[in-house]
Amino acid sequence: MLVFAREKLVFLSVPKTGTTAWQAALEPLATMVVRDPPELKHAPVFRYNRFFRPMLEKFLGDDLTVLAVMREPVDWLGSWYRYRQRDFLRGQPTSTQGVDFDAFVQAYMKGDRPAFANVGSQAKFLEPQRNGTAVTHLFRYEDQAGLRAFLEERLGPLAETEVMNASPPMPLALSRDVADRFRRKFGHEFSLYEGIATDGQYEPLPGEVTRGP
Repeated sequence: MLVFAREKLVFLSVPKTGTTAWQAALEPLATMVVRDPPELKHAPVFRYNRFFRPMLEKFLGDDLTVLAVMREPVDWLGSWYRYRQRDFLRGQPTSTQGVDFDAFVQAYMKGDRPAFANVGSQAKFLEPQRNGTAVTHLFRYEDQAGLRAFLEERLGPLAETEVMNASPPMPLALSRDVADRFRRKFGHEFSLYEGIATDGQYEPLPGEVTRGP
C-alpha cells in the first residue's frame, strides 16, 4: 500500500495485479510505503478502513482518493496458479506442482479450499464498507495506459515501470465446463470487473456494501 499525503491518494495493493512494480516505481514519491507484513502490504478495503483510514483522515482530511487495480478473474487465478508452480514451494501445501489448472480452479470453487487454492477474492478485497469507505478509482490490470495517465495526472511524469514478482509464463487451459461453472458461481467477480469504467471512476454496485462497522 502506498500513501501520497499532498495528493491525498491511497494506492491499495491487490495481490497479483502488478502493484509490486508500481510500488517500486512510485516509492520515491510516496509519503508512506507499507511493505510488510503481507497482511498490511496487501490490506483490503475492510482492513484499510479499520486500521489506516482513521489515522489518515485525521491528518489528511476525509476526501481521500482510494485507488486499486483488478484483474480479469480467470487470468487472476492463472497468475496465482503459475506463481505457486515455483520451485521454492515444492513439497509445500501451497504448491500447485502436480495440479493442472482445471483442478486448481475446481479446488478454488470448494467451500473448504485446500491450501494451494486458498488465494482469497478480488471482490472481497474491494468490498465497500457500511460506513462508506470504498475504492473511488478502479482500473483493469490490462489498462496500464489508463492507470499511468491517472497517476501522472496526480503525481506528475513517471519513469517506466519494470516487471517484478511476475509469475512464470506457461500455457494454461481451462475446460469449458469448469469455466462455465466458475463464471456462474463467481458471477459477482465478473460483474465487478466488467463494470469498471474506462476512466477508473468506481461506484459500488447496488447491494455491494455488506460488511464493516
